[in-house]
Amino acid sequence: MEHIKKVIVGLDIGTTKVCAIVGATNEHGKVEILGMGKAESLGVIRGEVRNIDKTVKAIREAVEKAKQSMANGKIRIEINSVHVGIAGQHIKSLQHRNSISRNNTEDEITKEDVDKLIKDTFNLALPPGDKIIHVLPQEYQVDEFTDVTDPVGIAGVRLSGNFHIITGNVDAIKNIYKSVNRAGLDVADLILEPLSSAESVLTMEEMEAGVCLVDIGGGTTDVAIFKNGIIRHTAVIPFGGNIITDDIVEGCQVLRNQAELLKLKFGSALAEENKENEIVCIPGFHGRPPKEVSVKNLAMVIQARVEEIFESVLYEIKSSGLERKLNAGIVITGGGSQLKHLDKLVEFVTGIDARIGYPNEHIAKSIVEEIKSPMYATGVGLVLKGLHTADEVEITHEDDDKKEKKQHQHNSGFLSRWLEKGKAWLNDDDMKDYD
Repeated sequence: MEHIKKVIVGLDIGTTKVCAIVGATNEHGKVEILGMGKAESLGVIRGEVRNIDKTVKAIREAVEKAKQSMANGKIRIEINSVHVGIAGQHIKSLQHRNSISRNNTEDEITKEDVDKLIKDTFNLALPPGDKIIHVLPQEYQVDEFTDVTDPVGIAGVRLSGNFHIITGNVDAIKNIYKSVNRAGLDVADLILEPLSSAESVLTMEEMEAGVCLVDIGGGTTDVAIFKNGIIRHTAVIPFGGNIITDDIVEGCQVLRNQAELLKLKFGSALAEENKENEIVCIPGFHGRPPKEVSVKNLAMVIQARVEEIFESVLYEIKSSGLERKLNAGIVITGGGSQLKHLDKLVEFVTGIDARIGYPNEHIAKSIVEEIKSPMYATGVGLVLKGLHTADEVEITHEDDDKKEKKQHQHNSGFLSRWLEKGKAWLNDDDMKDYD
């Protein structure tokens, strides 16, 4: 039997895949990935759950594969709740300022005062059909003292704050909850996906200096801009890796599965890096000769769409007002970031330094080497986000035969009690915040 301080399951419900990642902190406080499972996503379109039944099936398959992955390492953990990512075109953001007046003016501001201000901000009136997902503090003001990062301990009467508020469509949020619940799981937390990706691929120094995270998924491209360690701007661009595949289907006149393989194996974001005489031969249609595809022409098709995506990213950077303040440049992650020469093209289009972000910045080790790919940045980030608030549990190795059954029962009882308390708290909190 091995003691693990915290165990979290991150569930990334994406356009192309549903991925479940199990992570934990060990006795030294380091993060380890214990298992991973993924399944093809057929019920999600551009980041939004459209077909609940197909999504439920994919979630069950991904979670079961994650359990099998852990079983190969002789580890057993019951998966009852997950931290889920949310994305899609319905995601919006806005800036809002709120303030409260304190009754007790003799004492300094406490954490309870700050929590009260944030909870009060959740009551902001929104257009019909929208719901607040996150209220992210920017800076506070205590009476006449402005640009306060942490107001706790400062004496004052009026506490104000500027907030970056993330909202989503109520139906899209409900579909995620329905899919997860029907798969036999509880939603421990709902987290905006670019925030999760930032957790896994960015360093504190980059967020302090100023950085733009670009997460290229299958259906959408998510943008999150950080400065002084605080998120300043978020946006969703309605183009992702799938539309690049569609362009290849049309431009090279091939089947969709062939286009996807061409993109993954031979795709380049910079046409000038490829030679004129490089040719790829692919099987022809039934009874027809093989088809030859020029690698340079393939790259030209890809480059045109990637340029369009990053022109939109540059527009979002300019809209944030931080174009000349991103000292750490642009960090690209997600499945679409695996295109060759992508960082060079991004630097050419935006004039800003760029690098590819890998989700191993904060991981000690992993029994799944595949997890280090940028396509798992969101899933790993969900685990890291969840580990900040998880309770301590124990894991059991299969070779502890006699202790295993007893400990498994103990874990189930403990986790059930913890989940019931957490679920009740979340439900109460939702009612207070949104009803």
